Amino acid sequence: MNLETLRDFCLELPGVTEELPFGPDTLVFKVMGKVFLLTPIDGARPQFNAKCDPEKAEELREKFSDVLPGYHMNKKHWNTVYITGNIPSEILFSWVKDSYDLVVNSLPKKDKAALQEQS
Repeated sequence: MNLETLRDFCLELPGVTEELPFGPDTLVFKVMGKVFLLTPIDGARPQFNAKCDPEKAEELREKFSDVLPGYHMNKKHWNTVYITGNIPSEILFSWVKDSYDLVVNSLPKKDKAALQEQS
């Protein structure tokens, strides 16, 4: 996985937009205006921050050395994942999708309905 494949995957998900609200160095992906993934554009170490169920977040940190508490995020709900090749892309994509689903599941009914119409 690299930044381009990560970006393409995120943008294929229904209702996703990309923004640069924190300046030109951090790409932010949102669904219905809510953040589900952030990634530095020109980071020395490719990485992303993804939302995660708190229990699963702890499990992933214990199991994978490339998964750390979310940098500049609520460490209970976010992980920073370094893209080093040690974790298969399929697993990384599943974590991105999990983050997306967590945000979608927390949306108000009207936003969920609008998202369904976009699918």
